[in-house]
This record gives sequence, C-alpha cells and structure tokens, in this order.
Amino acid sequence: MSESLDRSAKINILTEAVVRRLCETLDKSTDKGWRKLGEIVANDRRFKVSSDDLEMCSLKVLQLEGSPSRMLLRLMGERGCTTGHLIDYLQTLGNCDALQCLKPSALQIVVQPQSVALLSGHKLHLSCHAVGKFPVQYQWFKTKEEVPNSFSPDLVINPVHLKDAGFYICRVNCGESCEFSQWAQVDVLNVDTSCGLSYHTVEGQLKVVLHPEFQRLNIGDNLQLQCGAVGRPIPRYQWYRNGVLIPKATKRKLVIPHVMQDQHGRYRCEISSSTERMWTNEADVVIDDVYAIGGATDKVALLIGNLSYQNHPQLKAPMVDVYDLSNLLQQLNFQVVSLLDLTESEMRNAVDEFLLLLHKGVYGLLYYAGHGYENYGNSFMVPVDAPNPYHSANCLCVQSILKLMQEKETGLNVFLLDMCRKRNIHDDSTPNIILRVTANIVFGYATCQDAEAFELSSSGFTNGVFVKFLKKRLLDDEKITVVLDRVAEDMGQFDATRGKQALEIRSSLSERRALSDPILPGDSADPAHTQRRQWAKAHQLPESMCLSFDCGAQIKLGFAAEFSNVLVIYTHIIKKPEDMSFCQAQVTDFSHDLDVDPKEMNRETPEETGIYFLSSSLPQHCLYTRVSALQKLREELVFTVCLQGTFTSMADDPVHWMKHINIGKPLIARLDLHRDIRRNSCMQTCLMPHSPCHSPCHSPGPEHCPYLHQGLHQPQDYSRLLPQQQYLDVYEHVQGATGGCGDSYYDNLSQPRYEHAYNSPGGLSSSPSRVSIPIEAPEDINELQTVFINSLQLQQQ
Repeated sequence: MSESLDRSAKINILTEAVVRRLCETLDKSTDKGWRKLGEIVANDRRFKVSSDDLEMCSLKVLQLEGSPSRMLLRLMGERGCTTGHLIDYLQTLGNCDALQCLKPSALQIVVQPQSVALLSGHKLHLSCHAVGKFPVQYQWFKTKEEVPNSFSPDLVINPVHLKDAGFYICRVNCGESCEFSQWAQVDVLNVDTSCGLSYHTVEGQLKVVLHPEFQRLNIGDNLQLQCGAVGRPIPRYQWYRNGVLIPKATKRKLVIPHVMQDQHGRYRCEISSSTERMWTNEADVVIDDVYAIGGATDKVALLIGNLSYQNHPQLKAPMVDVYDLSNLLQQLNFQVVSLLDLTESEMRNAVDEFLLLLHKGVYGLLYYAGHGYENYGNSFMVPVDAPNPYHSANCLCVQSILKLMQEKETGLNVFLLDMCRKRNIHDDSTPNIILRVTANIVFGYATCQDAEAFELSSSGFTNGVFVKFLKKRLLDDEKITVVLDRVAEDMGQFDATRGKQALEIRSSLSERRALSDPILPGDSADPAHTQRRQWAKAHQLPESMCLSFDCGAQIKLGFAAEFSNVLVIYTHIIKKPEDMSFCQAQVTDFSHDLDVDPKEMNRETPEETGIYFLSSSLPQHCLYTRVSALQKLREELVFTVCLQGTFTSMADDPVHWMKHINIGKPLIARLDLHRDIRRNSCMQTCLMPHSPCHSPCHSPGPEHCPYLHQGLHQPQDYSRLLPQQQYLDVYEHVQGATGGCGDSYYDNLSQPRYEHAYNSPGGLSSSPSRVSIPIEAPEDINELQTVFINSLQLQQQ
C-alpha cells in the first residue's frame, strides 16, 4: 500500500473524507489510538510534539464533535509531517484499520485550493489537482453556482473584483468516482491606490493594506472601523480597545451599534496567519465630549533593570520584572522602553531621551529594578559599572529626574523604585534639589526607609516580591494610589517577607489619575507628535528578508525584540535543492560592541540561547541567536549569514556560502545611548553643591543631624558591608547584610534584593524622615510647613 502513495505529500492535504475516517478509527481505539500515536511521534524530534500538545489534544473531547486525533494530525501537518511519516508511525503503532484508511482510492485530490485575500484588480489563482485511474474532470463552484467555463484544475480570474469575493469549491470526477475539494475563501479588498500605496510582496506573505481611521461620533451613533490584509492563507482578525481584547470582534469590519461614551479610546486590530502576526495602526475614537472626562496627552514609560553588575552581587529578578511590566504597560497604551544592564552614561542618556518625550499633560512613568540606596530622602539608582564602594557621583538621583520632569508640566509623574533604601555610609553628600510645588507625583517604593527589597530564591526565572503583586493589579481601572494601596495589602499577606519588606507609597495627587486614563487625540503637527514619531522609529524591528543563494537554497531571516536593547535573530530554511542532504543557515561575525555569546549562538531552541520570554511566539524549526546590549552599538549592525550544505554526490564534505547583511541600527541603537553625557543632562542636578535649604521641600543635611557626625567619626568595620548571604534556603536564619532582622522559618524564603544594608557602626538605622516631595502651597509659610509634614501619604505595612 505504501508504494502506491506519494510518501512526500504533506498530511494536511489529505481529503476530508480520509481524515474523517482516520480520526474515527484512532478516536475509538484504546490501546492503538491517537494518544499512543502521539507518544510515538513525540519520540521523533523532527516534529517536537510535547506533552502539553497531547494534553491540548485530549481536551478536544470536551467540545461538541471534538476529535483529539484531528487536533494531533493538524499539529503534525503544521510541523511538516508527510504521508510517508504517518504510514511509518501507524505501522509502528500496529493499527491496521488506520492504515487501511490511507489506502488510495480510484480518485485522490493531491492539491487543495487555499483561501486567499488579495486586492481588487489583481489576479486570483486557485488550484485543485487530482490523480486517478481514469482521466480526471474538474468543475469549479462559487457557493452553489457553477463558475462558467471553469473546467481546468486552475481557476484564474484576472482582474478580480469585489463581486468575486466568496467561497469556492471544486468537484472532481474520475469515471464513476467523485470527490469535492475543501472550501477556499476569497476575500477581495478595495483599497485606494492613488494615495501612494504600493503592493509588492512575496507570494502568500501577510501584508496590511488597510488601517482603521480616526472616528468622532455622538453617543448613540454606530461605530464602524475596518482594516484589511492580503496573504495566503486568508488572514485572521482580532480587534482591541485600549490594549484589551474585544470579545467576538474577529472580522475585518468592526461594528458597534449605539456607542456609549465609555467606548471611546484607541482601537487597533491584530492580523495573523499560521506563521506571521502584525498589527494595524491605532485609530482614536472620540465620542461626544471625551475631553471632559480627563486623560493624558500621551503616556511614556522608561523601564530599567540592572542585574549583571561588574563590582557588586548579581541579580536575577530585574529581567523578569521589566519584561512583565513592559507587556502590561503596553496594554495601557504606554510607549514603553525596556532596557537591561546600563552603565552610568547609558542610564543618563536614556533618561535624557525619556525626558524629550515629556510635555504638558503627558503621563510619565519610571520603573527601576537593581541595586540602590537612599540618603537624606534622596533615592539613588546604581548603574552596572558603579565602583565598589560607590558614591552619588556614580549613581542617578531620582529626585533630580523628578525636577526635570516637573519642568515639562507633565500630567502625572510615577516612580516605581524596586530597590533597597539602606543608607550608604560611603556617601555623605546632600544634594540640594529644590522641587516645584505640584500635585501630580506618586512614589511607589518596593520597601520602607532603611529597609531592603527582596527577590525570591528560585532556580528558575521569577519576579521580585514587589512586581509579583504589582502585575496582578496594574491593569485595574483605578486611581494609581488605589492600585498601589491594594498591592501593599497583598504584600502584607505574603509570609516570606512579612516584617522585612513593605510597600511604601508617597503621593501628592489632588485629582483622580489612573494609568488606564485614555490618551486624548492631538494635533499631528504638534512638535511633541513629531518627537513621538522619531521615538517610534527608534523602536522598529528590521523587516524580515528572504535570502537566495547560488546553490538554489532560500532562507528566511527574521527578527524579534525581547527588550528595547535585546534583539533575537532567527534563520529558517525555506527551500533547498533536491540533491542537498543537509542544509543549515547560521549568523556570525557580530560587532565586538555587542553582547553575543558564541557558545549560545545558532541554537535549535530559543531557551538554549537565553531567550526565555519569546519562545512561545517565535516560529519553530529555526536557529536562534540573542543579541544583547544594542545601546553600545556605535556603527550599523553588520553580520554574516553562512549557509552550510552537504550534497549526496559529495560524501560528507560541507560546502559554504556567505552573505553579508546590514540591518542599520535596530531598536534602541538608533538613539546612540553610548555617546558622552550631554551637558544639559540629569547629571547637573544629581551633584548640586552643599548649600542651605531654600525650600521647605529640601532634605536636611548633616548640619541638622548632629548624631550623624558622631556616628561617622567612630571606627569603621568595612567587613560588615559585604553580603552576608546570597540565597536563603529553607529553615535558615534570615539576615540582612548587617546581621539580623529577626528569626523566620518559611517554606519559601527570599533573598535580600538589590542592595545589602550599609549601616554605620554608630547605630544610625534610618535616614531623616523629611523628603523631597512637593505639595500644594498655602500662602502662610508656617501653615506650609505643617501641611507638608501631614500631607505625605506614608503607608507602611
């Protein structure tokens, strides 16, 4: 039987009748059924059928007319399984009834028509090919009507028009036998090409050609948005509003009758095929007086996670925390920049670029995870190249950044600081940062003053304690302080850090401001809008490309972004010559500026090269390479694609072909964060000279703390500055760096995160309680001082 079949044909072209009989046979068999077949396939690494895949197949029995066998065959077909492979598996299984289902009949359709979306005016081409013992005859149908003069295996309509859209099927006759092909949907888009739209794409490649447009409606009107893409197979659609999926909105046209005011916002559509996914542009929908409900002129977030320190303990959780928060903030329509492992100059330049995006009414959010400390109410973030010991000159002062943000007249300033707040006894400077009095500032500290922040001890990748609870609440449509209040309550119930870490919230908000507030449509001619467009360009991925080699092989070179400064490159063999027994494409010869581990390049799974967060969304059967530290790239990114192949006629001697690829400066590399620090950067306010206080918001210096000088003049025991414990195991004594925060016995203990304590031997355990937080200013100076002390919403669990 196997000799009479085309063993090289993919199983996804089997006729529906054959698949139905085969699935019925495998579903009803207990010892030789679909599950045993799945176990046999799982042992063949070519198709990578996992236990999770088999579990997904088993869940199909819960659906009406669901078939686990059909799901398994679909997965095998998507991963390249041929009829020959399936026959071999069924022979190993020993299921003769299933093998009988594959016995070729007198008539067999070997090429099925494929659904397609294309532009009006282009050529429609559908194919259906069959083989039989007698001459084969064809007749095409559109729905139930015969297509005139369509007696060949290829149906061609050139040019195609809107009226040609619909469902097509082909009837095939051979003697007394008759078979119908599978249905093929044809979607025809009418797009105005006079505006300069060009349509040039690889056959079948997904391409967006129609984007939703701005709408302004009154309450009760019907909202209609539409988009479109061309490609084969026909694309799938899913609409979103403000980053949230709209249930059952899975068509090209989105229609919402009788809209209400709460349905305003930013709409966009996710368009996908079996191998690709892309998004349309966002379209603002304004309903009635949307301006009256309040909102932001834009929303921008800078996320920095420092973990690979050169002179200090390494951290793990910042990478996971930054990735999770980046995804959540993007759902809230924030423009997000997520960066890992920045030096001092790179951090300052990243902050400068962040400040350029801030204008009147913009919501700005800064999240930092890494080592840090706090002196006299001022918080300092520690770069990865900071010396040991470090001082304020080596770090970034958060209050200095706040001062520059205030000058932009932002609508909301949020600081989420996931770091320790212990005093640094090596730094006795007192920056004199005079802040303006505004009512739009929120600080969320991962821990209290003079306390440590923790990351959980785990062999895998887990969040720090703060983000573990923050990510569960971040999407809530509530005032930002209410969200943080709930996070604090959740953290207070966590046994592993109770009594050691508690969220502290400081706020000067006088109005309801939420991270979920809408973005108000603005003037495209606004300079701020131009700056946003430039920023967006600096975060675009290089376009995937198809490379052809002299030997006849073709490969796809694709790209994905794990972070704003981490690029994933993958290669996939599209076509290889028939006489080539082995073919593989590798990337090499990267700039020494970049962080690329040669041992982890060109791996067969994303996890092997350090890609843990994108593994489920990357295409399979590729070679993957992770390129980090893009912010250090000084020139355009040029590398080599090396195609290696062996031919059956040349024994095992491999042959190589090379192509040099230039993808410019990808992602954050376009911003040149490696450059020298600007003269007008945040460094100016980080190191202001000591001077008397000129503002009730000023943090007191040593002259206000006589006990501090007494403590600092006592002999120093520098051995106490060393980390006492890297990872805390079960039932061990929990300690900070200075030797003891009490006893604790838990099943899931945690590690002091981000900075170990710097306590002076003189006994100074906390910094002064006055901090640089502005408030609304009354006219009387005495009243101002009283209101200032009382207005700090200090919340400690």
